[in-house]
Amino acid sequence: MTDAKRGFPENFLWGGATAANQLEGAFDADGKGLSSADMVAYVPKAERSNDHAIEITSGRIEQILSGEFKARFPKREGVDFYHRYKEDIALFAEMGFKVFRLSINWARIFPNGDDAEPNEAGLKFYDNVFDELHKYGIEPLVTLAHYETPLGLTQKYNGWASREVIACFTRYAETVFRRYQDKVKYWITFNEINMMTLSPFTGGGVVIDRVENKLQTIYQALHHQFVASALATKLLHEIIPGSQMGCMLARMESYANTCNPEDVRLNQHENQMNLYFTDVHARGEYPKYMDRYFAENNIVLHKETGDDEILKLHTVDYVAFSYYMTLTVSASPEGERAQGNLFGGVKNPYLKASEWGWQIDPAGLRIMLNTMYDRYQKPLFIVENGLGAYDKVEADGSIHDSYRIDYLRQHIAQMKEAIHDGVELIGYTSWGPIDLVSMSTSEMSKRYGFIYVDLDDDGNGTLNRSKKDSFHWYKKVIASNGAEL
Repeated sequence: MTDAKRGFPENFLWGGATAANQLEGAFDADGKGLSSADMVAYVPKAERSNDHAIEITSGRIEQILSGEFKARFPKREGVDFYHRYKEDIALFAEMGFKVFRLSINWARIFPNGDDAEPNEAGLKFYDNVFDELHKYGIEPLVTLAHYETPLGLTQKYNGWASREVIACFTRYAETVFRRYQDKVKYWITFNEINMMTLSPFTGGGVVIDRVENKLQTIYQALHHQFVASALATKLLHEIIPGSQMGCMLARMESYANTCNPEDVRLNQHENQMNLYFTDVHARGEYPKYMDRYFAENNIVLHKETGDDEILKLHTVDYVAFSYYMTLTVSASPEGERAQGNLFGGVKNPYLKASEWGWQIDPAGLRIMLNTMYDRYQKPLFIVENGLGAYDKVEADGSIHDSYRIDYLRQHIAQMKEAIHDGVELIGYTSWGPIDLVSMSTSEMSKRYGFIYVDLDDDGNGTLNRSKKDSFHWYKKVIASNGAEL
């Protein structure tokens, strides 16, 4: 039931979203193994060629493991949620969270990815976290793989490039489903599964310099993830009746730069290439438009007997996604490029940009929600949306982040409009409710949180938590169910 005045369903899930590798720290505590994220070093801005995730080579991994590569690895340190989760969850509860999105670090449960038995200390940690959330009436929303592939699977199989990893993943999924069947209702298989096309190492632990045909390997690895996701969905429904499994996409709504038919067709193609992932997850089959793409790029997927049936029978219950920006595409080589947008495009003159060059488009969120709901007719869940910005700490310790409040206010207003349009939207978890290590740059200075963490890019700081102005604002939003923005 939706309150017509306020616009949001009475049971709408307000909260925040995080990832284990950017939050927890304690990378080698209590039997945890190394993961792909533990290999990502911090590169100072002056030394970067761009703000995208850095692809890891076989040689770089060996340098890191041998200690020859001298750098900081901030994701190993996180913001120490591993030891401070009670303090952080209490702050989330003070804001009134209904849901908290977090991920399980696969290498905490199976340190090498294919171990004979799970690591009890890792399982116990998440028991404690879920119990703490339930103490405050906060529903966990758990991602099984959020840019975390056990390094052992990269070393042994080259990650998701090999079909053997499907069995490793389903064993992991079954283990946590059985362990937490009374504690977790909402699940997601892979975070932003389309990241595989931008950074195979980030998305699937694939070291791309080990293969000859990059595109073939990427799409074969994605097929393995699709099958694994469907099998995990099957297991979830069998083990936890009434549970919900979602897929998750980095949604990049795309606009044609002009009404030139060449721009319009390119825009259609760009949207198809982004929606391909949710088409497979939500519709249960490969879309026909991919046949031509595969043929023109010499991609021949190897499927085992029964794969297509598995995909068809075990589709997701809801479609989740991140939304940070839109893209504008042009068939013309001319035009100013959009600096900072993760997936490229030309600059949209009608939009402002963040300090990292991400073009800000609140109205695009409403457009995207309508597009997705029209396409799938399944419940939608916004599981990431937020503004990365520099925050200034005043002499009295206060942080006046009105820019973050403005960004979130405008996007939530467009969510309300989409619900009035008829979109079934079940929740919103802003990224990230507490400052954490940046995925793409391993910075701390690129902050998203309502909660400030005293830690800088060089690893200096007390790790003390403090409330920003946005903390108090979001508390009112939740308390009013979106009526007070």
